[in-house]
Amino acid sequence: MSGKSIKKNYIYNLAYQILLLITPFITTPYVSRVLLPDGVGVISFAFAVTQYFTLFAGMGIATFGRREVSYHQDNRRELTQVFWELKILALMTSLIWFLIFITLAMIYVRNHHLVYIIFSANILIGVAFDASWFFAGMEEFGKLVFRNTIVKICDVVFIFLFVKSPADVPVYVFGAVFFNLMSLLSLWPELPKYIDWPDWKALDPFRNIKIIWSLFIPSVAVQVYTVLDKLMLGVIVGSPAENGYYELALRIARMALLVVTSLGSVMTPRIGYLFKKNEHEKILEYIYKCFKFSWFISVPMCLGLIAVSDNFVIWFFGANYVRVASLLKISSFLLIFIGLSYITGQYLVTTGQQNLYTITVTIGAAVNFVFNIIFIRHYHADGALIASVVAEAAVAFSQIYFLSDELSFVKILSCGKNYLAAGLVMFAALRYYGSDLISTPRNTFTLIFAGAGIYFAVLLIFRDEFFIMNLSAITNRLRRKTQN
Repeated sequence: MSGKSIKKNYIYNLAYQILLLITPFITTPYVSRVLLPDGVGVISFAFAVTQYFTLFAGMGIATFGRREVSYHQDNRRELTQVFWELKILALMTSLIWFLIFITLAMIYVRNHHLVYIIFSANILIGVAFDASWFFAGMEEFGKLVFRNTIVKICDVVFIFLFVKSPADVPVYVFGAVFFNLMSLLSLWPELPKYIDWPDWKALDPFRNIKIIWSLFIPSVAVQVYTVLDKLMLGVIVGSPAENGYYELALRIARMALLVVTSLGSVMTPRIGYLFKKNEHEKILEYIYKCFKFSWFISVPMCLGLIAVSDNFVIWFFGANYVRVASLLKISSFLLIFIGLSYITGQYLVTTGQQNLYTITVTIGAAVNFVFNIIFIRHYHADGALIASVVAEAAVAFSQIYFLSDELSFVKILSCGKNYLAAGLVMFAALRYYGSDLISTPRNTFTLIFAGAGIYFAVLLIFRDEFFIMNLSAITNRLRRKTQN
C-alpha cells in the first residue's frame, strides 16, 4: 500500500479526465451537426430511461465494492471473496433488470425501438462485466487510464467513419455501447494479479445485501436529480430539441466537472484505507486538501464558462444551438456545488455514514423534483437546469451541516476565499474584453488563456500557499528533468 503514490494516481486520473475533455471537443461539433437537435435529444432521452434500469441492476454494488476493496487492499483472500460474491450478485440483478426492460420496451416504446434495444445492452454489460470499481479500490488508476484511453480513441474514430446522417442515431448508440463493453472487458486479464479462483461453495452473494441496499437508496436519489430532468423535459415539454439543448449544455459542464472531481476520485480509496486503520487526523488533512483543490479548479471554470459561453457555443455547436449558451451559464454553477458535495459525499460513504448520505441526497432529489414541476413547464430546459443547481446546492450544504462535528464549515469556506476573489477579477476582465468579440475558435481560446493568466496572476499577488506550493513542485520537477 505504501508504494502507491497519490500524486502518480492523480496524474494518471487527470490525464484520463483531460482525454475525456478533449474527445467531446473533437466529436461533439460533428455529432451535433450530423444528428441535429432532435437526434441528440432522442439519444439523451433513451439513455436517461435505460440509466434507471442500469441503476437498479447495479444496486449500489460498485460503491460498496470500491469501499470494501480499499479496506482490504493487503488481503488477497478477502479481495477474492469480495470480488466474486459481488460479481455473482451483479450478474443476477443485471440479468433480471435487462429482461424487465426488454419486455417493457417491446410493449410501450412507440418510436426508435432500435435505439432502446441497443442501449438495453448497457443494463447487462455495465453491471455484470464492470471491474473498474475493483481497480479504483486498489488505487490502480494507471491500469484504468491506459485501457480506457485506447478504447476512447477507437470510439472517436468509429464516430467519424460511420455516423454520417441523422438516420445514423442507432449507429452512434451501437458504438457507445460496444466500446463501453471493450473498455470493461479489457480489465479482466489483470485480475489474476490480485485475486484467485474462489471456493464457490464458500461464497455468499447475499452476505452484505443490507449494506449494499443502504448504499443503493442514495444512488436512486442521486439519479432522480441527475436523470429525471431529461425524463421530465421529454414528458412535460414533449420536444426532443429541448432535450438536445439541455444535453449539450450539461455535457460541457460535466466535462469540466471531471477535472473538478479528479482528485476526489483518487483520494477516496486512500481515505478508506486510513479509516480502516483509524488514522482520522490524516483523513482530515487529505479532506481539506481536496476542498482547496475543488475551490481552486471549480471557481475559475464556473466563471470562465459563463464569460465565454456566448463566444464559444455558436462556432462549436453550430447556428442551430444558440440557445445552449444561456443554458451553459446556468449549468456552470454545478461545478462549484458538485465539487463540494463530491468530497463530503465520498467522505460519508467511505467512513460508513451512508445513512446521512442517504438523507442528504434524498433532500436533493425532493428539491429537484419540486423545482422541476415549478420551472420546466414555463422555462423548459432553463428550468430543468435551475432545478439541478438548486438541488446540488441543497445536497452540498446539507452534507456540510451534518458533518459540522467533524468538518469546519468556516474552514471549508476559507479554503475558497482567494479563488473566489481571483475568479471574480478574471470574470470582470473577460466580460469587458470579450463582449464585442465575434464567435470564432481563436477568440474563444484567446479568452480562455487570458482568463487563466489573470487568475494565476491574482493568486500570485495574494501569495496563495496552495497555488505556489504546487507551482513550485511542478517547476522543480521540470528543472530536474532538463538537468538530467
